[in-house]
Amino acid sequence: RCCLSMRAEIEKKLMDTWYGGSQPAFWLRGLVPLYSVASQLDKWWKTRQKCIDLESACIIVVGNITAGGSGKTPMVIHLCRILRQAGLTPGVISRGYGREKKGLRFVSPTSSPGDVGDEPLLIARRAGVPVVVAADRCQAARALLEQKIDVVISDDGLQHHKLPRSLEICVVDGSRGFGNGRLIPAGPLREPLERLSSVDHIISNGAPESLPEGIQCDRMVLIAGLLRSLDDGQGWRLAQFKGCSVNAVAGIGNPERFFRLLEQSGIKVIEHAFPDHHAFTENDFSGMKKDLPILMTEKDAVKCSGLGLKNAWFLCVEAVLPAAWENMLVHQVMEKLQKPELAP
Repeated sequence: RCCLSMRAEIEKKLMDTWYGGSQPAFWLRGLVPLYSVASQLDKWWKTRQKCIDLESACIIVVGNITAGGSGKTPMVIHLCRILRQAGLTPGVISRGYGREKKGLRFVSPTSSPGDVGDEPLLIARRAGVPVVVAADRCQAARALLEQKIDVVISDDGLQHHKLPRSLEICVVDGSRGFGNGRLIPAGPLREPLERLSSVDHIISNGAPESLPEGIQCDRMVLIAGLLRSLDDGQGWRLAQFKGCSVNAVAGIGNPERFFRLLEQSGIKVIEHAFPDHHAFTENDFSGMKKDLPILMTEKDAVKCSGLGLKNAWFLCVEAVLPAAWENMLVHQVMEKLQKPELAP
């Protein structure tokens, strides 16, 4: 609990610096040149090691240029669905951040989040496609292609230059944008903003409130679905909790987005923010008000389903993108695969 508290405090200070307008400390600014040089060397080295045997494959990389979550997982799930609707067979590769087991693993809906990671497990359950986790994304892609996959979707990996790619999709948190515009650790940027000029698509998760002028993007909207019980899977509409006080739990990149969504539905929120990819235990819930329901994200639910929580619910969300953008994406994929497009 002490380590969790320290980590949460450090993350809060960084968020205040990156997105809250606080001036970065001099030592953070001093580390930026070191990070920049290390990133450039890493890019140069991985580019030299590029997996040329995969260059003929259709690989879509979904990532971001900021640290933390931006909505990549809902985007990946949605991509799988539109590609399947187009008659293709997609699969997903991921590093499986935070998992305890190493090596290459195929993910099934019954896998343990500790073995494969929370996001890959959520994708396997929601998208219904083959999912492989491995530290080496090229190795994971080869394993997928052996399963007769048409399209490999990489969950994260814009900075994994060893992996060839047919298309790059950068997902941006529309409300937070790029923060103070500085590189890590003085700001949230993994790469300079100039990197956006080389990606194929920029998708804003929500209204692009904080994006610099001149950046052209398409908008993704996350639509709230049913709240499902961790006990028996029964579904309730979000409106059925209107006026109620709840323990709101979020261990995602931007917990505020989840809390605000609940508040906009008329729910009285008691916030419980945890670090992204947090490994939940029963102790994390011991200090919450016992007589109130617990509402959490679906990503957190995959790690909490075995904790025996009572009156606990998770919110399903669906990504919605413009039909014109979806048609364009499918057309680009068909061109890469040299396949005729199916009639609508």
